[in-house]
Amino acid sequence: MPSIARRTRPRRTTRVTRAAVAGAAAVAAAAVAAPAAGAATPRHATVRDSAPVFVQSDNTTANTVVAYHRNPDGSLGGHEIYPTGGRGGVLDGSVVDHLASQGSLAYDRPHRLLYAVNAGSDSVTVFAVHGDRLQRLQVLPSGGDFPVGVATHGGQVYVLNARGGGSVQGYVWDGRQLVLAPGRHRDLHLAAASPEFTHTPGQVGFTPDGSKLVVTTKAGADTIDVFPITASGAPAARPVVTATPGAVPFGFTFDRAGRLQVTEAGPNAVATFAVRRDGTLRQVAQASTGQAATCWVVATGDHLYASNAGSATLSGYLVGPHGPLTALGNTSTHDGTVDAAASSDGRTVYVQTGAEGVVDEFRVGRDGSLTGIGSVTVPGAVGGEGIAAG
Repeated sequence: MPSIARRTRPRRTTRVTRAAVAGAAAVAAAAVAAPAAGAATPRHATVRDSAPVFVQSDNTTANTVVAYHRNPDGSLGGHEIYPTGGRGGVLDGSVVDHLASQGSLAYDRPHRLLYAVNAGSDSVTVFAVHGDRLQRLQVLPSGGDFPVGVATHGGQVYVLNARGGGSVQGYVWDGRQLVLAPGRHRDLHLAAASPEFTHTPGQVGFTPDGSKLVVTTKAGADTIDVFPITASGAPAARPVVTATPGAVPFGFTFDRAGRLQVTEAGPNAVATFAVRRDGTLRQVAQASTGQAATCWVVATGDHLYASNAGSATLSGYLVGPHGPLTALGNTSTHDGTVDAAASSDGRTVYVQTGAEGVVDEFRVGRDGSLTGIGSVTVPGAVGGEGIAAG
């Protein structure tokens, strides 16, 4: 089978192998409103209004979000840097993936809001999105220790905290501000273990219809936890737990049919699950990447692209009508392939690489092939995770 790449980027000579899991592998009073003018002062060239791409640095001195202008061909152009008002953090044992998570930056397109977690200061930042520009609105407590993920759906927001056994904290956007909802906190009860970056939760996300909240626990419990959302909007008191022994479930996305597509860092694979109404999962497919540290995944159309941090590659798949995955081959990236995002038109995929803080840009062909169109080095983002595209 031909490779997924029509043109691949030259491989850097420094190989990162300690990159991810298992060897292969939050009321409003607590919010701190930030002055808009000071928060949004750009440090770099002015960007024009267009579908933006946002990248989080996770810088431990001062976390930032870098907003990039997207050129007509999908490549990234001018950028501005926006402080989050918090600090990034580093999980013990991590190298190119300091949060060891997927989805630490979330873009709410309907409300034009961007959410960023500050792992080093236990907070979440809310930005208003004005084209390619950001205005910092709030910095709120994350409701736990070391936030690594955030998810949003229909004005509901959940933050995933990694330390202290892990937890999720819920919030509500009331049209003017984000309000922490004390009754929407759920502990994950994960045991502390070493290395830390392999045993903390990997991602939080909503099912496409917003009826369930999904959490992966990596090697911390080797489970996929599903919290049904109750009529009040709160998650169920306890999750529906699907055990995945040895799989080390990390990142996930959903395909067009609403199936859950999960990266498994244990066997280095992508597994497909049907999500039943009661929150139970039924596995319908699994495909090995044949790569190292398969931990992140992004979907666009009928195609999936899994990031392999230890191999510096993307593995592409075509999703069949009933769930089977057809491998399309591997595409080289810069070292330390981590989180990724697809443009809203599905034509471009942007991939963070943690070794040098580079974002690689790829055009998506009709057949799922990837063509490299450039790369940018994100200021202060070595080891950073968190990317979102408009």
